[in-house]
Amino acid sequence: MSEYTVGDYLLDRLAELGITEVFGVPGDFNLEFLDHVVAHDSIRWVGGANELNAGYAADGYGRLRGISALVTTFGVGELSAANAIAGSYAEHVPVVHIVGAPSKDAQGARRSVHHSLGDGDFEHFLRIAREITCAQANLAPATATREIDRVLSEVREQKRPGYLLLATDVARFAVDPPSEPLPVYSNGTSPRALSMFVEAARQLIADHQVTVLADLLVHRLNVVDKLEELLAADTVPYATLMWGKSLLDESAPNFLGIYAGAASAEGVRRAVEEAPVLVTAGVQFTDMVSGFFTQKIDPTRTIDVGPVQSTVAGKVFAPLDIDAALEALAAILRDRGITSPPLPAPVVAPPLPVPGPDAALTQEVLWDKLSEALTPGNVVLADQGTSFYGMAGHRLPGGVTFVGQPLWASIGYTLPAALGAALAHPDRRVVLLIGDGAAQLTVQELGIMGRERIAPVIVVVNNDGYTVERAIHGPHAYYNDIAGWRWTELPHALGVSDALTVTVRTYGELAAALDAAGSDQNRMVLIEVVLPPSDVPPLLQQIAASAAAANNSP
Repeated sequence: MSEYTVGDYLLDRLAELGITEVFGVPGDFNLEFLDHVVAHDSIRWVGGANELNAGYAADGYGRLRGISALVTTFGVGELSAANAIAGSYAEHVPVVHIVGAPSKDAQGARRSVHHSLGDGDFEHFLRIAREITCAQANLAPATATREIDRVLSEVREQKRPGYLLLATDVARFAVDPPSEPLPVYSNGTSPRALSMFVEAARQLIADHQVTVLADLLVHRLNVVDKLEELLAADTVPYATLMWGKSLLDESAPNFLGIYAGAASAEGVRRAVEEAPVLVTAGVQFTDMVSGFFTQKIDPTRTIDVGPVQSTVAGKVFAPLDIDAALEALAAILRDRGITSPPLPAPVVAPPLPVPGPDAALTQEVLWDKLSEALTPGNVVLADQGTSFYGMAGHRLPGGVTFVGQPLWASIGYTLPAALGAALAHPDRRVVLLIGDGAAQLTVQELGIMGRERIAPVIVVVNNDGYTVERAIHGPHAYYNDIAGWRWTELPHALGVSDALTVTVRTYGELAAALDAAGSDQNRMVLIEVVLPPSDVPPLLQQIAASAAAANNSP
């Protein structure tokens, strides 16, 4: 039996955290470690077409599985993945980035080895990683296992990426296997802070109707069940930001819709901003989800529940973990001895007439029809631009997960992320919505999807360029144009020989394509939807106008 090594120890810890796939690209400084990945009993290697795509795939996996791992080589590989890791950091996705490095002997001798800057300094990129990861370690033989445990614990706790620099000789260094599970951080809540928070919240709530506005940190911090207990404690209307879309059941009668500041539907805006008491749970307002900071939340009527502190009418209570605060609020509603009246039936706009089969497609028709075609269990990834904002305002069926990237907003992210999401939940069908400009950045991963026998439904919105940029500035500018591709030929060219591909321009063609996709669950389906370059979803039009104004302000 071969020796048990630092590399084995790291893999066993990853497996302990629930990771069964590791993403990345091979390079000579990580090849021996990859031998151990391939030999591992419960972890499988998933190679990407490039490091950026592998990083995006790890991000998509981490959002659904709760943690993920990425392996790249030193310098050229890790820097290619840095954009993806930064996005994971911004959007609170725990990704363990393992970088295969030159041997400690080569580093100690300050040799000018390939993939380095040639100056003998092998920590340039570690210093870069400190800006976009929550914990880092340059592993050494004597302390490697302890440092691995420290970084992985921080990644699990903070829900952000971590960085491990693994030299070739350190990876093969003999160590003992883990003797006990990774330590779990103890509860950080102060009993005194909790008691004072409960008293202040009880006084503010009194007998008022409580409304909830929730966001993605509720999901990242694994407290969705605690929030659902709060919603079940009384008649509680609730909304989410676009960032937290699908966090809660959007088919329930108490769901108000998506809140986006001044860009919200009027009924949603009033219900949130005029609530007698508003609980904001895990909310982080960013420009693109708040209508460029046009939210009008009265702090004197707000209970804001954050990861480690909460506020009541502007008064801060800390340290107070989010789960304890949500449990306390649910108890207040249950114990106050009254039941809020049922909400009035929402005012629903009359349905638009169904277009004729020969009617030309528009953004409005496309997103209406796609939202109707979704089924419980789908994982929908919508790329930044018309896809994200076109779908954001539509109610999704229960059990649908919606993934976007509105803060980091790196176009092309969702195509490799769809690969990661599909591997994280192989029992769920992925639906990818992406523009032609975005897809050109990362389309290579279609081949990896085919190799992994993944059968997503891919909708490529072909509107001849960067429509989201046209909406902000330069509607006819040459720099917003892209080269035209033959989209329906790409899956076959990239090795997916059995893919079903079709181009649609009319409502009837779209309906037929979606029917075909629904009836064949075992094939990749790529639907190219041809739309006018200047057609923009209304929500995006409002946000684009705000973006243009912000960019042009002195």
